[in-house]
Amino acid sequence: MLASMPPATRALLLLNVAVFAVQYLTGDLLLRPFALWPPASAQFPGAPSFQVWQLLTYGFLHGSLTHLFFNMFALYMFGGEIERLLGTRRYVTYYLVCVVGAALAQLLVLSNMDLRPIPTVGASGGVFGLLLAFGMAYPQRRIMLMFPPIPMPAWLFVTLYGVLELYLGVTGSGQGVAHFAHLGGMVAGFVLLLRWRRQPRPR
Repeated sequence: MLASMPPATRALLLLNVAVFAVQYLTGDLLLRPFALWPPASAQFPGAPSFQVWQLLTYGFLHGSLTHLFFNMFALYMFGGEIERLLGTRRYVTYYLVCVVGAALAQLLVLSNMDLRPIPTVGASGGVFGLLLAFGMAYPQRRIMLMFPPIPMPAWLFVTLYGVLELYLGVTGSGQGVAHFAHLGGMVAGFVLLLRWRRQPRPR
């Protein structure tokens, strides 16, 4: 199964799983330097401080096995298609831009909240960017939901998922989930795809 996947998608899957294995063995050792911490966390005694590399590294950490499974399942489902469409170099660029865009959106939201600092982890920003790209590239492709098992065209699935994330983020529902980071990944991906559409594709 992995052997048939495009190289970057396969590498991302293996890297995320490997990092989670290290997390499992070392506890919170990776969270302090590599999770995404808001800049304001420095004012809390003992809290880790924000570092620029966290804009990327948080996207390779996960909070639980379930968290890892759903992100990697979505990466497996959509990543290969988008890598074949964009080419490996653009695909990697796109994925990482979505991860960073999600991080910036999360930091913006946290900067307006008076809460004790909590770390943000997960590949969801990149995954939501891939989901957006899939919906734009293959709008009529049928997607079967897991819960409930209802088939729908990709454009509708992406639209409904985006609206749901916005609703959950605005209402504060689904505590513990970075809904605005998900949306930030989609927005970053959308902006980059629009930019690429206006440019000739490099050979």
